[in-house]
Amino acid sequence: MKTVFLFPGQGAQAPGMAIDLLETGKDIKALFSMASDIIGKDMADMLANSSQETLKQTDIAQPAITLANLAAAAYLEEKGIKPAAVAGFSLGEYAALAVSGIISMKDCFFLVNQRGKAMQAAIDKIAADSAAPGMAAVIGLEPDKVESLIAEWKKQDLNGLYAANINSPKQTVVSGSAQALEAAEARFKDAGAKRFMRLQVAGPYHSPYMKEAADAFALDLDKIKFNEPAIPVFSNVTGKQIANGEEAKALALRQIVESVRWTDEEKTIAEFKPDRLLETGPGRVLQGLWKDSGSEIPCLAAGTVEDIGGLL
Repeated sequence: MKTVFLFPGQGAQAPGMAIDLLETGKDIKALFSMASDIIGKDMADMLANSSQETLKQTDIAQPAITLANLAAAAYLEEKGIKPAAVAGFSLGEYAALAVSGIISMKDCFFLVNQRGKAMQAAIDKIAADSAAPGMAAVIGLEPDKVESLIAEWKKQDLNGLYAANINSPKQTVVSGSAQALEAAEARFKDAGAKRFMRLQVAGPYHSPYMKEAADAFALDLDKIKFNEPAIPVFSNVTGKQIANGEEAKALALRQIVESVRWTDEEKTIAEFKPDRLLETGPGRVLQGLWKDSGSEIPCLAAGTVEDIGGLL
């Protein structure tokens, strides 16, 4: 079957994730060992014993979720299920880059560890401000409408508001200053939004508020070789297929401060005409977003031994 692996991002983490995969054989044990050596922590112990609160920390969540994603991909391949193409949501894009061959597994763990540290440092600095920026989900308006309203309000009197995650035809997540989010809530509801839901997240991701993190991460990104993709991989920033390694490196940096255009990416994936998609990692978020896209192509869970056993 023509299969696309979709890798989830931050927010999908859960205590105990991927531990069932660790018990399946030496190859995944070796993957855990590699991650532990690069990150400098016992990743098996972290995944097995960390609380949900600990796993929410950006510098911990990013390598942990990436390891869970790559372990699921490795187990699928052991069972003879190989991807024809890959994509990942936000952080999940790094697992996609590794599985596509654009970066090595070692470099993937190095990058997500450094990315997590850079973003955590920026978030800690932002959080010191009592009126720190944050994020909110706008539900019930089409993404194009949300973006046009933000552009219109910027020309008037409302600055510091950005479309961060274009998640589905009926859900867009915005990042903004405390003042901008407060002002935007009433305006979005007046424009027809059903809900404006503040998100309990550490910072205003995928927006210019994360520029300091991007600047710090750029120094680490420059150390890594990006190869030509062995299979198609799709971009959050453009919503299109990534042409080459050079473009992939540039997009990896832009992704920190620009929108995740997931609905555009889903359209490109649908045009690839896969027989199925597999959410390769913890959680069920991407299955829900794919369902919202209206596509009849099935998107199935593939994050645990039980999930993958069901596929077989």
